[in-house]
Amino acid sequence: MDYRPIPAIFVADAPGLDFLNSVATPVDVPIDWIADGEGLLSWLEQAGMAPASALAAMRTQFTAAELDAVAGEARALREWFRGFVRERKGRPLASADLSELAPLNALLARDDRYGEVVEAGSEGPAAFEYRVNRRWKSPESLLMPIAEALAKLVCEQDFTHVKACEGPKCTLLFADHTRGHARRWCSMAICGNRAKVAAHRKRLKERESA
Repeated sequence: MDYRPIPAIFVADAPGLDFLNSVATPVDVPIDWIADGEGLLSWLEQAGMAPASALAAMRTQFTAAELDAVAGEARALREWFRGFVRERKGRPLASADLSELAPLNALLARDDRYGEVVEAGSEGPAAFEYRVNRRWKSPESLLMPIAEALAKLVCEQDFTHVKACEGPKCTLLFADHTRGHARRWCSMAICGNRAKVAAHRKRLKERESA
């Protein structure tokens, strides 16, 4: 299915998990929002992981084939990390898990970032603030904000509350930050309402057969 008319899904409450959810089945047909280079650029823009100016420059500086290639790398990263998360969701991460993150650390080591003093964006006593920027020198640069989001996920998120949606066909993951950690669905609009409708139909059939 053509993913372009359909906005990407951001329901995970954690950017790293939103990246894993960049392939999903919101209705009946699977959609991959990073199926090609243009899809990757669009997804990064929707996720707020890269400035629009940098993405526009990528479109003019590199060929579609080059961008498609890095989209392929992003998909491989996504599926590798999905395996890591699915194996460990629902329990705290432990020091023994660190060795499995070697591919992520290898990717992070290739990042090209620099600090800059800029005018403070909000009112306050400080006139300036320190900002970390990224040099977008190659298509591979597009992987770096994703790698950063994955790194923050494993460092800052309590994996005890990382869950998979209970929808029968749903593949979405999310971080349950609700009070009592009772969240069951990726969202009520997607799978929660489906479950309600299915339960209602089941009750009607039971009444009819009684």
